[in-house]
Amino acid sequence: MSKSFTKRLASIITLIFIAGAIVVPNKVGAEQVRAERGVVELWKAIKPLTTVTSVMNVCAHPDDEHSALLAYTSLGLGVDTSIVSVTRGQGGQNEIGSELEDALSVLRTREYEEAAKILDVDLEILRKDIDEPLKDFGFSKTWEETLKKWGEDVVLERLVRSIRTHRPDVIFPAFENVKSTHGHHQAINILTKKAYELAQDPTKYPEHLKEGLMPWKAKKLYEPGSKDKHTTAVPVGTYDKVYASSYVQLGEESRYMHKCQGMGRDYEEGPSYRYYTLLKPEVKGKENFFDGMAFTFKDLAEEIKKDKNSKGVVEALLKLQRDVEDIEKSFPSFEAVNKNIHKMIVDVESTIKKVNESSLNKELKGDLLHRLNKKVDQLYNASSVSNSIVIRVIPETSEVTRGQTIKTTVKVYNGGNLDIKNLGAKLNLPTGWKANGKSPIKNTLKNGETAIFEFDVTVSNNAKTFHPYEENIMKATVEYESFGSKSILNVSSKELFAVLPEFSVSPNPSATILNTLEPEKPIPVTVTLTNYTSSSNKATVYLDVPKGWSVEPKSTVVEFSKKGEIQSADFTVKPPTKVENGTHEIKAKALRGSVVSEESIQVIEYPHIGRTYFVQPSQVKVQAFDVKFDKNLKVGYISSGFDETDEFLRRVGLNVTNLTKEDLEAGNLSNFDTIVVGIRAYLARPDLVKSNNRLLEYVKNGGNLVVQYNKAEDNWKPELAPYSLTIGTPVMNWRVVDENSKVTMLKPEHKFFNSPNKITEKDWENWIQDRAAYNPSKWDSKYVELISTGDPGESEFTSTLLTTQYGKGTYTYSSLAWYRQIPNLVPGAYRVLINLLHK
Repeated sequence: MSKSFTKRLASIITLIFIAGAIVVPNKVGAEQVRAERGVVELWKAIKPLTTVTSVMNVCAHPDDEHSALLAYTSLGLGVDTSIVSVTRGQGGQNEIGSELEDALSVLRTREYEEAAKILDVDLEILRKDIDEPLKDFGFSKTWEETLKKWGEDVVLERLVRSIRTHRPDVIFPAFENVKSTHGHHQAINILTKKAYELAQDPTKYPEHLKEGLMPWKAKKLYEPGSKDKHTTAVPVGTYDKVYASSYVQLGEESRYMHKCQGMGRDYEEGPSYRYYTLLKPEVKGKENFFDGMAFTFKDLAEEIKKDKNSKGVVEALLKLQRDVEDIEKSFPSFEAVNKNIHKMIVDVESTIKKVNESSLNKELKGDLLHRLNKKVDQLYNASSVSNSIVIRVIPETSEVTRGQTIKTTVKVYNGGNLDIKNLGAKLNLPTGWKANGKSPIKNTLKNGETAIFEFDVTVSNNAKTFHPYEENIMKATVEYESFGSKSILNVSSKELFAVLPEFSVSPNPSATILNTLEPEKPIPVTVTLTNYTSSSNKATVYLDVPKGWSVEPKSTVVEFSKKGEIQSADFTVKPPTKVENGTHEIKAKALRGSVVSEESIQVIEYPHIGRTYFVQPSQVKVQAFDVKFDKNLKVGYISSGFDETDEFLRRVGLNVTNLTKEDLEAGNLSNFDTIVVGIRAYLARPDLVKSNNRLLEYVKNGGNLVVQYNKAEDNWKPELAPYSLTIGTPVMNWRVVDENSKVTMLKPEHKFFNSPNKITEKDWENWIQDRAAYNPSKWDSKYVELISTGDPGESEFTSTLLTTQYGKGTYTYSSLAWYRQIPNLVPGAYRVLINLLHK
């Protein structure tokens, strides 16, 4: 950044305070500040016009992004900034709700999008569909496993495509390739370096070239460094007077959007740096990210001067530099900025024409056109902000069914002092949809006036059902003129617009156990229907059951009086006398006329993301296997809210009661044969910590206590167990992530492996995602080690399942990943856990 630019910025900041601009704080955390509205939004809109460079951060999951650095490049410098992520984070846990796995990926996708908005960066996620291999399959210790499961070729093709699309000048992965980090993070480092090279090679992925994407050589490739080892230190602690925050604080504001991961923290003002190591410099200069490359239009003009065919283009670029300087000088006057914005729009369009008509080589021409077209979009946005134009796309409902017709209104409000001319709006809808407009172009829209454009929208009979990974399909294009030049804006409806089946058909349970020791035991299924049609209606509900199974009643007619109404129908499914072990499916359907609804709509809604949906087949997964248990056993469950083990144990037929705070503090715990503590409950249940001595007393008096895993930081202390037990740190060193790891029963004669179910090697097969999480690192010799297991090439853990006698009772601590296995109906996991529940 030039000294003259810095001086101009200082004078601009002074003007802001002279003008009485107010920065409004919006605290998510105690110290979190968000700059909003007015002059700050104007600055945010014009800042990107000052630069012609770009940067890309490549990540594995939501929350991997370098938020402070991205706030610095995007909000601070105005650099065109993008995030590319491979997965949508479905392998993690959820700290705000019950969504897990694919439903969690929907939640995390929306959180990621909101985080990116705050940073004003582009976001692309390479996993495009629910059933693709590019998934967060859980913690991995190696990049080899990660690339095998993702499919290296698939990721590379998509990442190269993204690089060729965004054409970043600087690329950096979110992580180093070191064994002490997640295997997904190691893989991202490897993939980014490979994609950097492949994107330059015209022989790689020739289909990209046929689509109009050109090879691209980024000017610098970095990776994260450290304070002791780096080439570049980025001053993210710099306090930005316009935003009234440091870039670290602005970055954390975006991190707070990752609420289901518990992200975001408060930072005080003060110096702070992020460190990076330059790996592949195609240009000189390593003091900052953008040394040695064109940062402004003036720099760009200097770069291309060497080409003998560049004369007219060089002059046009220098004119754009003067335009940018005029815009900066006119800030914070909205009217003056707008006038200069529209002058620059004309000049950019003229420059694009000159580049197209020039004899510059194809590669240089493509580069210039990419940068200039990016400026067109930025100018259109700056025009709307400096004109104080507010555009709203308002469908009468955001939930529609195929063939439905609704009214949709586009409102354009002029809040500025300048008239806008020749205002028009149209809807951009999917192929096959119809939009009949009722409002003509408005010649003039004055200050304080609102233009209204109305459309009758008919949804195609072949419209795709809502997809949570795709962009909002309810979009409008608004065009207008100011100071004689045109601006074009694309705006979506505030709420996600969803095409849904006529009825959401949701069977409960969606997954259950069929104990083959009781094969004829009926399975009750309740089908809950939500009416998404626009009026009163009725549907015939029925179940498709496997051959040889029966269901009563055969069907039920359900009537609705209005849209959104919920009704239910009860069925009893009877399996035959003999059922083979394995998975069986019951499908729920609703028929109206010739239209069959056979999808279940899970609404996912939180204040920070709004409403979205997870659409899945309407089916009940029935896992058939044999399991013995005492029908008189009484189990108390201390739920953390992070797992559903208690509910699935009830589905087996166990008598499970969830224990409340009052139960723990004063209830008669001796009423229960066994008490189970849910995963990470010492974090989620402060009442558990306070009542822990009562639980130990319960054991001493003859009770059976089973404690599932905790993290070391989950309010866990070694003395919470009857004898000292320390959880291992760092956590990745104390996990078994290979779900197929060999398990050796160290005490095969122990009652837990023999009653009521005989545990064999087969019971450790077909587990999913993880074998064990957060094993103890130290434990008293009074504990009995029941199993040993470990990841390939590593020492085995013997602390995964520990038990001890304490007084008259039994205390068991387990790191086995039951919270994954039990909802996914893994037979062996049920048998092992149920054995532990018996004294």
